[in-house]
Amino acid sequence: MQQQAPVTTSMSAPTSAPHPPPPIVSERRLAIVGAAMVALGPISLALYTPAMPEIARAFGTTPAAVHLTLIAFFGGFAVAQLVCGPLSDAFGRKPVGLAFICIYLVASVGAALAPGIDTLVAARLLQGIGAAAGIAVARAMVRDVFTGQASARIMNMIGIMLAVGPAVSPALGGLALHFAGWHSIFLIMVAYGLVLLVVLRTAVPETLAARDPAKLAPRTLLRTYGGLLVDPTFMRPSLLIGFTVGGLYALAVMMPFVMIDGLGLSPFLYGLAMLCQTASYAFGGIVAQRLMRRVPADRLVPVGIATAAAAGAAVAFDLHVLPLSVPAVILPVMLWAFGIALIIPASQTAALANVPTVAGAASALMGFIQMASGFLAATAASQFADQVTALGTVLPAMAVIALLVYFGPGRRAAAAGR
Repeated sequence: MQQQAPVTTSMSAPTSAPHPPPPIVSERRLAIVGAAMVALGPISLALYTPAMPEIARAFGTTPAAVHLTLIAFFGGFAVAQLVCGPLSDAFGRKPVGLAFICIYLVASVGAALAPGIDTLVAARLLQGIGAAAGIAVARAMVRDVFTGQASARIMNMIGIMLAVGPAVSPALGGLALHFAGWHSIFLIMVAYGLVLLVVLRTAVPETLAARDPAKLAPRTLLRTYGGLLVDPTFMRPSLLIGFTVGGLYALAVMMPFVMIDGLGLSPFLYGLAMLCQTASYAFGGIVAQRLMRRVPADRLVPVGIATAAAAGAAVAFDLHVLPLSVPAVILPVMLWAFGIALIIPASQTAALANVPTVAGAASALMGFIQMASGFLAATAASQFADQVTALGTVLPAMAVIALLVYFGPGRRAAAAGR
């Protein structure tokens, strides 16, 4: 009698599920490179702000004219993101990032050699255009490789590391201004741009799986951006980021005049005072990192919004009722920065979660909304004769808008689409 071979069943010989392939780049490396890219814009802003009163004196112009250099930077940064994001969807993250960094380098040299305020405004506009790829491309790179809680962890790590550059930049800018004049500030930007160029070229692979030049067709672009603008799962977290993180850009415009002209601090002491803001942001990022080991990142968002709202109320009370002092200005700003650190990881991840094929365009539009919010707030602040009053009015208004965005009617629709 022929012996039958034993029958193998799933119960007698279980097979292990295949492991997913490892990511093409580690969370840590992508966070470091992403932070360096995202920091390009904020560092270019923070290095420069201590020199604003000195540039006004050097060119014999008004503070309002120097404000134009910031507005030009904001405008170039915001609008160019709408171009570089789709370009990165079409041709890849790295080629577009490298090209825009080269634009930034040329503009930084032009700013260092600027003979007058008009040339400086033009150079800052071009700088903003070049720096735009930092935010748009870095966030798209994260979305290409990671989603969910892993993406939130990277966004949070980027936030923590991002705090370092803008933290030391005002103090570094103040030192450069004291020892070598305002031109040297732009030479520091040239050095940073060169380092970033090398890091992006060598440290990470291309993350975009499939390039598609057809995404640059005007009709396709309009359809892409139109779809994002009516998608509550994208717009609600993007607007929330815009009116909270955008507050930091508005602060960068108002704080030098409040702290240097209003309180009489030197540019270097102003830079040291602003370290408190960034230290609070970094501490918030560390707290978020520890909390995300136990709870989903989206549960931190309402806590962050409540913290930012308390900061808005505090700055309104302090600057409209109390005598002007360093603690009255710095403490609410620190509270605002701490709240933002709790909002960013989940909000950025949620905004990009449902748009994997157009992550570059979505990241660009998110950045545009963020910069546009800062631009509008800075423009509103420039209409006040007294920047102390401007700070005590504009930042609380942004807190109110953030509350309306989060608790408004789009909340249920966004949650349903997640």
